[in-house]
Amino acid sequence: MSTDEILTARDAAVATVTVNRPAVLNALDAHTVQRLTTVMTDLGQDDEIRCVVLTGAGDRAFIAGADINELARLTPTTARAVSDAGHRLCALIEGLGKPVIAAINGFALGGGCEIAMACTLRLAARTAKLGQPEIALGLIPGFGGTQRLPRLVGRGRALELLLTGTPIDAEEAWRIGLVNRVVPPELLVEVAGRLAATLASQAPMAVRRILEVLHHGLDMALGEAAVFEASTFGLVVGTEDAGEGTAAFLEKRKPRFTGR
Repeated sequence: MSTDEILTARDAAVATVTVNRPAVLNALDAHTVQRLTTVMTDLGQDDEIRCVVLTGAGDRAFIAGADINELARLTPTTARAVSDAGHRLCALIEGLGKPVIAAINGFALGGGCEIAMACTLRLAARTAKLGQPEIALGLIPGFGGTQRLPRLVGRGRALELLLTGTPIDAEEAWRIGLVNRVVPPELLVEVAGRLAATLASQAPMAVRRILEVLHHGLDMALGEAAVFEASTFGLVVGTEDAGEGTAAFLEKRKPRFTGR
């Protein structure tokens, strides 16, 4: 599954996906977006993989945004196609059915920040910078930034970031809720790996359903979302993993989840 632009590695039930264009700070062009979409689709369909870590090659950038050389050549028609492809990728990551951890090892700007926001959790190296600088180019975000950012940090914070285009450091990103944790750069891979292993050890069906209920429930009225949660709870109780989990608790042993 590895390509020059997108590298993949496996460690038990965890897959690490690396955007590998360090010469351009892992900036996204159309081909890289397509390849990343293909790789994430394959991992989503692979039952042996229970968690994915997404990061960038080198220590300077997670994904620094769009490839400006390609961006400068866009027409209104091709720009819409690029945006549609980015939205499909972010929706795929968000709805993968298994956790995706963004290990933000440097710049996460524009499309890079948008892809990070589509991930389940975000860990940032202390040296990371995040933001939506499209306004400085006379543009707007095209991969969902105007929608996911306010859902994560609130309307006021999102508008400030979107309208000024000023990147923020990792500590500020943590303070406003844009990232879950800030860690020393040299520990980012280790911490992301430990967290991924923890998530991969959980019951896959329960993880999938939590992600599904949370993502869809946020777009529902509270009462409707509660009904959705209750019906899903009933479905999960009937799984083999739920029986194994309760039995293991009563028998004081670690559960052996199979995803059924």
